[in-house]
Amino acid sequence: MHRRQLLKFFAIAPLAAASARLWAAPPRSDQAPRFLLVFLRGGYDAANLLVPYNSDFYYESRPHIAVPRPDSGAGAAIALNTDWALHPALTDTLLPLYRQGQAAFVPFAGTQDMTRSHFETQDHIELGQGPNPRDFRNGFLNRLASVLGNRAQPMAFTAQLPLSLSGPDRVPNMAMVNVGKTGLNAHNSDLLAQMYRGTEMDATVREGFAVQKQVMDDMQNATAAGYAGEMLAASRGAANPRSFAAQAQRIGMLMRNQFNIGFVDVGGWDTHVGEAGRNGAEGQLAQRLSELGAGLAALPQAMGPAWNQTVVVVLSEFGRTFRENGNRGTDHGHGTVYWVLGGAVRGGRIAGEQVRVTQSTLNQDRDWPVLTDYRSLLGDIFRRQWALSPAQVNTVFPGAAPLDLQLV
Repeated sequence: MHRRQLLKFFAIAPLAAASARLWAAPPRSDQAPRFLLVFLRGGYDAANLLVPYNSDFYYESRPHIAVPRPDSGAGAAIALNTDWALHPALTDTLLPLYRQGQAAFVPFAGTQDMTRSHFETQDHIELGQGPNPRDFRNGFLNRLASVLGNRAQPMAFTAQLPLSLSGPDRVPNMAMVNVGKTGLNAHNSDLLAQMYRGTEMDATVREGFAVQKQVMDDMQNATAAGYAGEMLAASRGAANPRSFAAQAQRIGMLMRNQFNIGFVDVGGWDTHVGEAGRNGAEGQLAQRLSELGAGLAALPQAMGPAWNQTVVVVLSEFGRTFRENGNRGTDHGHGTVYWVLGGAVRGGRIAGEQVRVTQSTLNQDRDWPVLTDYRSLLGDIFRRQWALSPAQVNTVFPGAAPLDLQLV
């Protein structure tokens, strides 16, 4: 085989796990818990997602990019309660889930990391070890899989294994935009398998092909059963937020049938320049929220009855500065808003500790404070989903006490 073909294979084929439990497990029961983490890389502007519309300071701070108040005409935010409103780009997607009690928002959430560095904060979140991580090959989702043992069937729906799933329990990964792209024909696949037969890579290569075939078979079966529709053609191989709806349908069906711990990331949220059009209801952030919402709203149908046991958490490394900058954008901030949705969620509410949004309540006079630590929030979700003991929760998030928000 040519070196180019080998490189192409390893770029597309999933990383297989050495443990047989990943492939010997039967299809998931619809009653088994499932968890999906959606990581918005780039730090999205949470203050324009969940709008503090009763704060005059919000509108003073964002003269060009604020989302109009509810009932103010075209592009107005959608009031959720007396303090908060939702960006209108999510009117047809997330708002129905919220009103059905299947979505909640947690403002002032995040990590205690104050570097405002994309890479450092993303690493800290994915490792989940606290403010001073020590082991950069031991992510919190991998530790969750280890605690669950044979109950865990993890999968990263990404081209590269994320830090959160790195660790001793090896986990497969495959970007959904690569579904249908084998990279090698059958003859070359056989040659590759023969090349590694009898070596320490033998099991990994064989299981890599096995998980790829499993994904392909699951997608074909879903299409034949009428679940998939035209989703396979929708993505056109594009790895960007615009294709997230098609990717989410694929992810949902795979988690319904096989996997119960999932990870996917979506980029394009670093809005330093030109975040909005005439106001915050238009422009690039509005477009990205619309695309993301369409993907998330596709999950219930794709997952079928399994949605009733599912929790999806949407998070980002940090929020943005509360005041708009000179380029009608926002810069790196601190506190953000987490989304928690799923059929297993007690939603229809804004959860967690909150403060009125004024200049005096800003962190360092520039961004939202963090009042809900992400490890405590996720720790309680995991505790409730899988009935984890305090010792098991501490293994996943060392030193973080679960925060009982009764979201599950």
